[in-house]
Amino acid sequence: MEPQTSPVHTADTRANLEKTSERQLGRAPSKAAIAGHPIHPMLVPFPIALLSLVPVTDIAFAVTESVFWASVSYYGLWAGLVGAGLAGLVGLIDFIGVPRARSVRAGWAHLFLNVAIVALATVNLILRGGDTIVHILPAGLILSIVVAGLLLASGWFGGELSYRHEIGVIGPDEPPVRR
Repeated sequence: MEPQTSPVHTADTRANLEKTSERQLGRAPSKAAIAGHPIHPMLVPFPIALLSLVPVTDIAFAVTESVFWASVSYYGLWAGLVGAGLAGLVGLIDFIGVPRARSVRAGWAHLFLNVAIVALATVNLILRGGDTIVHILPAGLILSIVVAGLLLASGWFGGELSYRHEIGVIGPDEPPVRR
């Protein structure tokens, strides 16, 4: 008589099961939306662009020693942080209001990376506070580069939430908005 064995699930099988179960759950629409369109993706391009340009303007300052580039970096940090605050507030509404966002690792990774981004950009801004030139090299430049790298990782996880986990997507039973 042969011993009974339980089925073994490989990583591929588990991944397929997870995808199937998410498809069965359907889409998870955003809690912060205008006419069904989520607000968070409308806001995130601004802080992403602004904070990603700060290392570029810091390098321009390092090469030219022009106060102009130091000022561009300083105001880019300010504007990026204001934009990040607005996008973060709306993103937090979705994180709290959409249970699936909290049930997947990508949701938590996206949240913690964005908190780290805002914290590091705030430190960078504070360093430049009274004199926009003094702390650009090397501390400001290093912080700017780290923030840009974290933005790439956070964007990846944000894409995972939208495209793989269908969070912030209009549900199948929601009709398209007709105008």
